[in-house]
Amino acid sequence: MEDEIQFIFEGLKEGNDKAISHLNSSLQKIRAGAATPSMLDSVVVEAYGSQSPLSGVANVSTLDARTLSIQPWDKSTLEEIAKGVMNANLGLNPQNNGEMIIISVPMLTEERRRDLGKKAKSDGEHAKISLRNNRKDAISEIKKLKDDGLSEDRQKDLEAEVQDITNNYTKTIDELAAKKEVDIMKI
Repeated sequence: MEDEIQFIFEGLKEGNDKAISHLNSSLQKIRAGAATPSMLDSVVVEAYGSQSPLSGVANVSTLDARTLSIQPWDKSTLEEIAKGVMNANLGLNPQNNGEMIIISVPMLTEERRRDLGKKAKSDGEHAKISLRNNRKDAISEIKKLKDDGLSEDRQKDLEAEVQDITNNYTKTIDELAAKKEVDIMKI
């Protein structure tokens, strides 16, 4: 029975770690101000007859805090890269100089910052929903063990432990979302 209990807790922690990892990846895509190559992670380019991620056809780097450069490995893909950036709906305007794509990242307006702050908070709420689902699954599995002879006191202790783990992960999610909101609102 102890093996089953350990398995339940490992599954809970693994699921919660995935929720945190997914949240981190979502928050990283929300730009706070400075230009970062990861802003273009969602860009897909039509190259050589197939859809490829931007990172598969070019090198993306920052020239300064507000400028990104995209250096294609094959200059014949410049137009398709520019199209891919436009189609990604990131609010960016790529400039093709014949050698590379230059993107000037505009300053965020107050309204846009608020919208991005709401998005960060929303992403945090989605991660918390995952935690609650993981908690519900773990408690359900613990209740099934009662049929195998798990005492009621031990069941209550395990459920309390599941709740403590969930609370700790929830606190981490709140901290990550709040940190990103502060970062977004900073000018």
